[in-house]
Amino acid sequence: MAGARPELQLNVDATRISQAFTGAGYVQAIVDQDIAGWTGQEAVAPVDLALRARFNPAMEPGWFGALTAMISAVTMLSIILSGAALIREREHGTFEHLLVMPVSAVEIMTSKVLSMGGVVLVAAGPSLTFMVQVVLRVPVAGSVTLFLVGAALHLFATTSLGILLATISGSMPQFAMLLLLVLLPLEILSGGMTLRESMPEVVQYVMLAAPNTHFIALAQAVLFRGAGLAVVWPQLLALVVIGLAMFAFALRRFRSFLR
Repeated sequence: MAGARPELQLNVDATRISQAFTGAGYVQAIVDQDIAGWTGQEAVAPVDLALRARFNPAMEPGWFGALTAMISAVTMLSIILSGAALIREREHGTFEHLLVMPVSAVEIMTSKVLSMGGVVLVAAGPSLTFMVQVVLRVPVAGSVTLFLVGAALHLFATTSLGILLATISGSMPQFAMLLLLVLLPLEILSGGMTLRESMPEVVQYVMLAAPNTHFIALAQAVLFRGAGLAVVWPQLLALVVIGLAMFAFALRRFRSFLR
């Protein structure tokens, strides 16, 4: 009211990109509206917000895009590889060789989960350390080992999901169509592409049953914000529970699939 121009500092966690920029704009509008209410007139830029990005000072989209794409690829590849391998074995008749061997359904499914999950995990490690950090020069704030542990638990659930979808599908075209109905909701509603806070509460609660919802939260916390085990242990525990439930349900379908 005296005509002075005070300085305000606003700290925003910009690792949530859309929420950060939208929230900063809301704060600017609220400040302008509040000051206009005090002075009784529309003020022209009464407060200037100077934005300074800490994690990504140059505002390069590749910093976020590289990590987000790798997180998404871990989910997609694990589901596709495990399901396609099972269907191809049945179509080529090699599945009958497993049936005559002295192995149980648990052993067969466990071997497929470990092999397919191991392939994706082995690819994810060098992708993060070499391509993302060395080639693209994207800084990783947290522990790569902790991220890979979370990725391993996530792969346990997603490879089981891939086997489950393969037991439901009768052929590769059916499996591909079923993937569209599963992968798109998983990618869009899990928080990787859009904010979960902007979705209806019912959708938020339903997506808590999806493994990649917890994996995306864990990966972003570790890679962007440098979170440790004390912060992300709820996501690790959720991945263990979801993975065991997914494996048990897929195993039940797999046993009927063998008959």
